[in-house]
Amino acid sequence: MSFEGLPLERGDHGPAVRDLHQRLLHAGFTPGEDCFDEATHDAVCRFQESRRIEVDGIVGRQTWSALVEAAHRLGDRLLYHKSSPMLRGDDVAELQQRLGALGFDAGRVDGIFGPETAAALESFQRNAGLPSDGIFGPDCLAALNRLGGRATQANVAGVRERERLLQVVGPKTCHMVLGELGGLGSVVDTCSRRLRRVGVRVETVSHPDESHHARLSNRLDVNLYLGVMADTEARCRASYFATTGFESAGGKHLASLLAARLAGTFGEVNVLGQRLDVLRETRMPAVVLRVGPTPRLVEHAPELAVAVAGAVTSWAAAPVSLDD
Repeated sequence: MSFEGLPLERGDHGPAVRDLHQRLLHAGFTPGEDCFDEATHDAVCRFQESRRIEVDGIVGRQTWSALVEAAHRLGDRLLYHKSSPMLRGDDVAELQQRLGALGFDAGRVDGIFGPETAAALESFQRNAGLPSDGIFGPDCLAALNRLGGRATQANVAGVRERERLLQVVGPKTCHMVLGELGGLGSVVDTCSRRLRRVGVRVETVSHPDESHHARLSNRLDVNLYLGVMADTEARCRASYFATTGFESAGGKHLASLLAARLAGTFGEVNVLGQRLDVLRETRMPAVVLRVGPTPRLVEHAPELAVAVAGAVTSWAAAPVSLDD
């Protein structure tokens, strides 16, 4: 996937903008005509909102990737597992959702064809009397359509996440990655010291690439990821992974706990289900906490650390809300 010419924003024109217009139309959003005008900006914002990514009207890497993925419909291409890069797209997400609803654990509905999706597909193929080669093609689609009416309401991936979270029975059994994407090293250090004081095992990472955070967290097989980011505006948001057909119960619960504990210092904290790269690519519950502006975040780092330690301690004692 090429990211040349990005970002695209109001006032831009040329072949890249024409390509953008075609992709927006294919995804069901009507842009402007000849250039990146106000109508195109509004269409991009609506698309971003529909995909649960940052809504800023600017087409950067994440928005462009989402537009490319939105072009794929289940059955348009063969789907299979390859190590790098893994296949991504709306067709993969639909396959994961439909397999999970039938009781085959394809993992999170993240639109990434990884090992869990391959294993679930092979299991489905065996049960459907098809060659279990892990390749989704026309025969698999036909079998999936025949069995579609037998799908249950609950996606098995959500059930399995809850089962895994039962292994966390307190802060001393909690192993987590605490990350920042640039310029907040002192804030993360303050939070990590406080977390270690209550018994949590903490790994820290400072890197501008969200996927780097996800790869580290997955490699360490931690129970939890928490990222801290500065916002340009005076607001506070706690985001967890959510998409059509799946939301992370563990991530949502931690985001809610953080919101409650941070309200006294930062005011109202919005809890959002999103598809940010690091939330989507981590295999464990993950939350991204964004506080702004930067001077405010740095000034209140001690209070932030107390709130984070308290929220993680409560989460480790009960990783899923009883209300969900």
